[in-house]
Amino acid sequence: MTTEVITDIAQAEQGTSLWQDAWVRLKKNRLAVCGLIVLLIMVMTALLTPWIAPYAFDAQNLDLGATPPSAAHWLGTDIFGRDMLTQILYGGRISLAVGFIATTVALLIGVTWGAIAGYVGGRVDAVMMRLVDILYALPFMIFIVLLMVVFGRNMLLLFLAIGAVEWLTMARIMRGQVQSLRQQEFVEAAISLGLPTSTIIRRHLVPNALGPIIVYTTLTIPGVMLLEAFLSFLGLGVQPPQTSWGLLISYGADTMEEYPWLLIYPGLTLTVTLFSLNFLGDGLRDALDVRGSRD
Repeated sequence: MTTEVITDIAQAEQGTSLWQDAWVRLKKNRLAVCGLIVLLIMVMTALLTPWIAPYAFDAQNLDLGATPPSAAHWLGTDIFGRDMLTQILYGGRISLAVGFIATTVALLIGVTWGAIAGYVGGRVDAVMMRLVDILYALPFMIFIVLLMVVFGRNMLLLFLAIGAVEWLTMARIMRGQVQSLRQQEFVEAAISLGLPTSTIIRRHLVPNALGPIIVYTTLTIPGVMLLEAFLSFLGLGVQPPQTSWGLLISYGADTMEEYPWLLIYPGLTLTVTLFSLNFLGDGLRDALDVRGSRD
């Protein structure tokens, strides 16, 4: 009997958790692993931007103007003589921050709303989910535009506005998960022990629904980043002197015929990030699908 067979038998006897099995299945998905690596590189680069950017963020050379990629400026410069690589690095900090923070806001609202509706049930569930249906019917882009016009264009409002319109699907997903879990033995045991509803939801129901929550998170972040890019493209998102990938794409689109690199590089960076998040989300969905893994 070989050493590998003995190791496999020992692992089978010890057993593995859902998360260990999911990690093993995720590692077999090359696209998901590549997406995870690219995403980690993007995040680390954003965090280290002040130290690795080749030029200062506000450094410009009007005499230089827009120049194509060169040894001094790897991705060229814009019409103000600013280094495009530096602009993309600093823009990534804003775009990734919008994606992660707005998604966190959406998850907090959606998970809380869906868990309460699914666990309490009855009229409370009916009223809460009918409100979700009504909100689904509203044109959220107009809602965000009105918020930005009425309350001003600032980063905090942008985070909250995007997060406030992205929670509806999470609420429906969480409600369905809680409805399938609330009849389980561990929930009935918690009720028999006299635990309050908030504790049952927080300590028993939400942790057991982390799989769908994680998957939805990885699929929501690219959607939020794309929404921010669209708002910035319309001039309603990030405002100068700050920048984001969406704002850089907007500037590049205006001059794409004369200076195509101003559009190509920010657009390529955003595309690679969105693909990485989608690949990772698809990989996590497959890895956490227990029924699919048994087939």
